[in-house]
Amino acid sequence: MSDSLLDAKGLICPLPVLRARKALSRMPVGSVLTVLATDPSSVSDFQAFCRQTGHALVESGTAEPGVFRYLIEKRG
Repeated sequence: MSDSLLDAKGLICPLPVLRARKALSRMPVGSVLTVLATDPSSVSDFQAFCRQTGHALVESGTAEPGVFRYLIEKRG
């Protein structure tokens, strides 16, 4: 279950990650952000983002053809 949705479809690297960082900064620890993106490089970008920031990439997959979906849990 998600607490917030970020629609980053149509944006290219690094904008989806930058917008996710901004959205997560306004969310309490433990909440989950769902990100929708169409940029194929977002797969590796969000994996690296979560490794570097300590947030948890709870789920990564496709929402529909051509649209990637990420669930990111904000960690302290």
